[in-house]
Amino acid sequence: MNAKPKDTVIANARIVLADRVIEQGWLALANGRVAEIGEGRAPAGAEDAGGDLIMPGLIELHTDHLEAHYVPRPKVFWNPVAAVVSYDGQLATSGITTVFDSLRVWREDGAEEVDGRAGVLAAAITTARDADLLRADHFLHLRCEIPMPSVVEEAKELIDRPDVKLMSLMDHTPGQRQFRDEGKLRDYYRGKNGGKTDAQLDELFAKRFEYQKAYAATNMREIVALAHQYNIPLASHDDTTEENVADAVRDRVSVAEFPTTLEAARGLHQAGIDILMGAPNVVRGGSHSGNIAAVDLAREGLLDILSSDYIPSSLLMAALQLPEHVPAISLPAAVRTVTKAPAEAVGLSDRGEIAVGKRADLIRVHIAGSVPVVRSVWREGGRVA
Repeated sequence: MNAKPKDTVIANARIVLADRVIEQGWLALANGRVAEIGEGRAPAGAEDAGGDLIMPGLIELHTDHLEAHYVPRPKVFWNPVAAVVSYDGQLATSGITTVFDSLRVWREDGAEEVDGRAGVLAAAITTARDADLLRADHFLHLRCEIPMPSVVEEAKELIDRPDVKLMSLMDHTPGQRQFRDEGKLRDYYRGKNGGKTDAQLDELFAKRFEYQKAYAATNMREIVALAHQYNIPLASHDDTTEENVADAVRDRVSVAEFPTTLEAARGLHQAGIDILMGAPNVVRGGSHSGNIAAVDLAREGLLDILSSDYIPSSLLMAALQLPEHVPAISLPAAVRTVTKAPAEAVGLSDRGEIAVGKRADLIRVHIAGSVPVVRSVWREGGRVA
């Protein structure tokens, strides 16, 4: 999919650098890297970008959208390689050139149909990559539901893969973190996969309380130790209280995903932990779970990274909307939340900004009214969409 590119020059573009915008600029690409950046008239033979934005390819650290392609309807399991290819195409046309595929590393009967399928999906990603079917660069993000009895065993089955680059520590026990309001979690499951009855939810929640009491403390220690042993960055998830923040500091996490309160976000920021929030939260104007709004954190200087979570196209939309919501945030600063900041958080130093010598992972974006449209995508200088 990513054939060796010939030298390319892109002209007549608004080029978004890490710290400023070149209003009329040009780029030269060679050997998969940015070779030269210029202003004004471009060399002869350049490709005309028509005044569109040229931005770094977006970097996505947390998306479970692959699940929607693998299980498009309740109890309908699609061919996993075909699901990966379809998902990858949607990512690319949304401007995402590097993605951390978030896989559920646990089994829980009667909850989600994709539980326990991490190995299947990881193998499908490898098959698609080896067959040169993928447009984006794919890494794995192992989502570890700490109270689940099998989580350590399943993480060990995947941990030595070279593409595992992030692990997150999650606990969705009712009444805490994302779902402090247990009613919100009930609403979630009532509306998912045909819905669950209150009796079924009572049984599911009772089992989750039991699992947390029996396994959470031990599993947390083992998963954290495993991540540090393999030098894999850790993310906390849905931090809510001072105790959650203290746990994140203790476990040496790099990224805090979706903190639910202002108090937690302030504590995480003071500890030097990058704060990741959902791009759909920005686009919709708030959290679907009733927690803190991402824009409110941005106004406080507490937003470092955005993630598309469950809607790939939201990543670009949210980044471009941030300066409208928070005028103190410039366009380059907003774009950094979906490019340079996530790259740095997980140690990817070769991408995330338009700079000489960096990977030529680029997108051309046209603004149609209030909707950004991705017109072209390059990965390592080769056009992939």
